[in-house]
Amino acid sequence: MKRSEINRAIVWARELLKEKGLALPDMADWDVPRWQKEAGNLDVIRRVMLGWDVTDFGMDDFAHVGAVLYTVRNGCITAPEIGVPYCEKLILMQDGQRLPKHYHVFKTEDIICRTGRLQVRMWNTERDGRELSTDVKVRMDGRKVCLKAGEPVEITPGNSVTLTPYLAHVFGPVPGSGSLIAGEVSRVNDDRTDNYFLERTSRYTNIEEDEVMICPLCNEYVRL
Repeated sequence: MKRSEINRAIVWARELLKEKGLALPDMADWDVPRWQKEAGNLDVIRRVMLGWDVTDFGMDDFAHVGAVLYTVRNGCITAPEIGVPYCEKLILMQDGQRLPKHYHVFKTEDIICRTGRLQVRMWNTERDGRELSTDVKVRMDGRKVCLKAGEPVEITPGNSVTLTPYLAHVFGPVPGSGSLIAGEVSRVNDDRTDNYFLERTSRYTNIEEDEVMICPLCNEYVRL
């Protein structure tokens, strides 16, 4: 992705959150000089990767595969004394976008529709990552639901689905429904080690520096 595309995505996300009345921590609005001023006090923020995350998952097609994420709270899998023992994120997506098909091994996560219309598809996988065609049994706000593999299910605002380890999933806005804000509440999250993709992709994007960043992404704090 180009830095200009990332900058535009963050501006769009800030405006959407403001429109919907959803607030983020103050540091979500920090510019680069403020981040540099705080550089000596970023140990926990850097370690648990709080902040903005804009990615096309290495597929170079942000309009169709990508999202803007903001990690509000998180901890560290290998050092439980750091941060908090859970993760909270907001995931913002434009109409036409989706996440790539992937699963996690460590974390269980609730994906919550905050605004818009959320569509989720799910597949069971073997422990070696092989996708299965068997029916998927999940809980949605505590209720058991049985779905066909890959069957789209719509989740309306305030409702959620619980994604357990080895349950592969794809989600995004219902096609044609406009922008989506989803929430994620999960076990401690490590995006560097606990994403297993069933498409040829990567968690973070390569960035072409065509303009100055408006703020660093959560994997860029070492640059400050």
